[in-house]
Amino acid sequence: MAISLSKGQRISLEKASPGLKAAFVGLGWDVKKVDTGSDFDIDCSVFLLGENEKLISDTHLIFYNNLKSPDPDHSVEHMGDNLTGAGEGDDEVVLVNFTKIPNEVKKLVFVVTIHEADKRQQNFGQIENAFVRLVDVQTKEEVLRYDLTEDYSIETALITAEIYNKDGEWRMTAVGSGYEGGLQAILNRYSS
Repeated sequence: MAISLSKGQRISLEKASPGLKAAFVGLGWDVKKVDTGSDFDIDCSVFLLGENEKLISDTHLIFYNNLKSPDPDHSVEHMGDNLTGAGEGDDEVVLVNFTKIPNEVKKLVFVVTIHEADKRQQNFGQIENAFVRLVDVQTKEEVLRYDLTEDYSIETALITAEIYNKDGEWRMTAVGSGYEGGLQAILNRYSS
């Protein structure tokens, strides 16, 4: 049975799933019955941050044009872009191998943005049933789930969750912070 997180809640991954070595982080959403004339192309990105809470390098931003982390083991891997969000379940998935993440990476920030949001006149207020979940790769069991239930009527970028290393232990926080300005707003926050 998965643990359901609420906004701001933190949990140790070791306590939630003892012995967890690798997980996939799935993100999903549905579009409300609105017609903006275009599909909703929501993109997942992962920012790999160092000790200073900044992006380690440009190659440490994992997204549809840079699917694998730069470390030799590719400890973080985006499984590809979903252009419409159609269908049930996870719309985009990121694999995370906790045993292979380099020591320089202290935090993984999971972000979702709407592609060409301004041009298409779209925002997260037009999305429903959005979630982020963590699934154990070995057991295929959902460990943690965070349903984003707030009304993000002007936001075009969301930080959904953070996975961070504290005292040698990986933990997850349900964030749910919305931003105007799309991916650029998040890049501004985490770039050095």
